Amino acid sequence: MIENMNRVNFITLCVADLGRARAYYEKLGWELEQEMEIVAFYRTKNQVFGLFTLEGLAKETGRDISDLKTGAMTLAQNQPSREEVDAAFAHAVACGATPVRDPFETEWGGYSSYVADPDGHLWEFAHNPFSPLDEAGHIA
Repeated sequence: MIENMNRVNFITLCVADLGRARAYYEKLGWELEQEMEIVAFYRTKNQVFGLFTLEGLAKETGRDISDLKTGAMTLAQNQPSREEVDAAFAHAVACGATPVRDPFETEWGGYSSYVADPDGHLWEFAHNPFSPLDEAGHIA
């Protein structure tokens, strides 16, 4: 068995316009760590978040751009309270996200909301009382 297969070091989203995507994430407050012509990287608490042009990923993987379809997935940020879900949702929308679903009570006992970034990637802001956060913001 290969060790350390149960971790993610990089999360990279494909974007149509790197400048537009950078402007959005930097307006949210993300700090650019490194940029190249076709990719930009941002350091998070435990991993690296990247933005990669569709053309760049197509070249790197040898696939046609038409084969690089967005999969059904969400990226999520757990928040310590319902009020912070509301604040994160409002901040993302103010920075240019498209509201997908306003904050709501979930069937599973939490509180959640969804926005789409400028390329349509879904982000969830949620308060999950069953996955409390520690002081550093990690799932306890």
